[in-house]
Amino acid sequence: MSVVIKKERANLRTMFTSLGLRDWIVAAASAIALALAFPKFGVPWLAPVGVAGLVWLWSGASWKRAFALGWFAGTIFFCISFSWFGYTVGSFVGGFAWALVLVPAAVEALAFALTGALSALIYARAHPFLAPLGAAAAFALLEALRSLGILGVPFAQIGYSQADTPLAVFAAYVGTFGTTFVVCAIGAYFAQAVRLRSNGVLAYAVGAFLAIWVLCWVGWPARHAAPPSFRVTAVQGNIAQSIKWDKGTLATSVQRYTALTQRAASFHPQLIVWPETVMTTNLASNRPLSQKLGAFARSLNVTLVTGATDSHDGAFFNASFIYDSSGEVTGVYDKRQLVPFVEGFPAKQYLSWLPYSNLITGFGYGHTNGVYDAGSLRFAPLICWESAFADLAHAQVAAGAQFFVVSTDDAWFGQSAGPYQHAQIAQMRAVENGMWVVRAASTGISGIIAPDGRYVESTGLDREAVVSGYVGSPPGSFFARIGPSPVILVLALIVAGSLYRRNAHA
Repeated sequence: MSVVIKKERANLRTMFTSLGLRDWIVAAASAIALALAFPKFGVPWLAPVGVAGLVWLWSGASWKRAFALGWFAGTIFFCISFSWFGYTVGSFVGGFAWALVLVPAAVEALAFALTGALSALIYARAHPFLAPLGAAAAFALLEALRSLGILGVPFAQIGYSQADTPLAVFAAYVGTFGTTFVVCAIGAYFAQAVRLRSNGVLAYAVGAFLAIWVLCWVGWPARHAAPPSFRVTAVQGNIAQSIKWDKGTLATSVQRYTALTQRAASFHPQLIVWPETVMTTNLASNRPLSQKLGAFARSLNVTLVTGATDSHDGAFFNASFIYDSSGEVTGVYDKRQLVPFVEGFPAKQYLSWLPYSNLITGFGYGHTNGVYDAGSLRFAPLICWESAFADLAHAQVAAGAQFFVVSTDDAWFGQSAGPYQHAQIAQMRAVENGMWVVRAASTGISGIIAPDGRYVESTGLDREAVVSGYVGSPPGSFFARIGPSPVILVLALIVAGSLYRRNAHA
């Protein structure tokens, strides 16, 4: 009987191996581990574990099989990470809400697929000790490419998962893409140590990593930032998305936000921030309301930033209006990076046949960096989706911004992982640029973020709240000086060098 059982087990093992089921299971498990590194789960050390599993698979596979395994794992990862996409406009598309998750996930998964293919080629050609660096660079490079441009989807970048860990320090030097490279290198070297059964590979890698980390930590400007003294307030009115755009809600919004702001009057803020489109009207043409808001700012002797819509040149814009302490509109910032196929419609003349295309808002694209004075400091607005783009934030820094003002309406995301992921992204913008961030979200999470990425003040979700605190001059960072482009170039050179090395040696 025992002989029969052993034979059946052997047959099952043979079938399991011949069908390659092990690889697909490892790919799925690795993708799940990666997804668990992000909010709401928030287990950041699982990120290198997930990467290790994928690189271990790719290192022994053909590039075609690695491509397939990568696409499979990527689809699972993004379906979990983007699960809240279906919540945003699911009420409008009914039973097709699943498509709002699956379609973007399958498209973004191509980054994992190409990473897998490149990794397989790298491991076939590069020196065994350097191959993990090539695979990590491929991971970060493809992540950057999927995250930039008018169609970029910058959520679920692996580096974001480390916002509250000691690894966040790397973002001050090489940005979030560089932090992704570090996380993936850790996982890839662990996988290589298992693959080669060599503790030496891992020991050298760990030693080099610790030495670099210590140098980065010691030289991190955010650790030596001057005490902040500029007073700011962010207001969270908590008006539900389901009623926000109703005709009668505008008056409620004005009353609620002015009343909540009055609570902070004793703090004597120098800047007050209201969330994205909290004034559900075109302030460019609604002069009575604009004058009322100007008078309110004047009564408090404060600079007021409020979200609303703007119009000019035959188009409407998602905008931030800036009122100075005398009540005058001193600037209007039009959102430059729109959510593709939600706020903006790229190539509308060719794609208007798509199902539900009539639901797309159709805002215009802003074209200028906005940096505005608020007394002794200059700030740059970032509206919602824009805060996830490192290149946009860096452009604001290059234009002279000293701190960021992020206004957003995350009510679309409910209690899903969306608001938490979005709030985490703002932390990395702070670390990357060595700057303070004031974040006002309509239903949360609002707060004030220090240049080292810590929330020094924050709110919960789905509640009225007022957050007051201090920001200061930016300590700066190396990344703030160079921006993301050189980092992406170096990643591309590492990948190219990894593909070339073994052939040159031969």
